[in-house]
Amino acid sequence: MTLNEYQTWAVGTALPTALSKEYLSLGLAGEAGEVASLFAKAVRDSDGVVDREKLIKELGDVQWFVAVLSYKYGIGLEDLAVANVKKIESRKERGVLGGSGDNR
Repeated sequence: MTLNEYQTWAVGTALPTALSKEYLSLGLAGEAGEVASLFAKAVRDSDGVVDREKLIKELGDVQWFVAVLSYKYGIGLEDLAVANVKKIESRKERGVLGGSGDNR
C-alpha cells in the first residue's frame, strides 16, 4: 500500500461529520496528546518503557488524522512526505538540523 492509497482508504472511513477541518485539527492534537501521554506515563513510572502495541495504535490514529486533514487541503501524503524530506535534507546540508524555528 502506498501513502496515497492509505490516504484514500482513510478518507473513505471518515464519517461525514468527521470531515470538518476543525474536527480533524482538534482530533490530530488529541491523538498526538495520547502519544505524549504514553511517554509521560513511562517517565512517571520510572521505567521508561512504552508499550509498543499501544504506541502503534496511537501513532496509527495520528497518521489517520494527518491523512484525512491533508486530503481536506488537497495535499497527497506522498507529496507531504517528499516535501518533508526536502526540508529536512536542506537543513542537514546547511548544518541546521538542531535549533528551532521553521525557517532555519
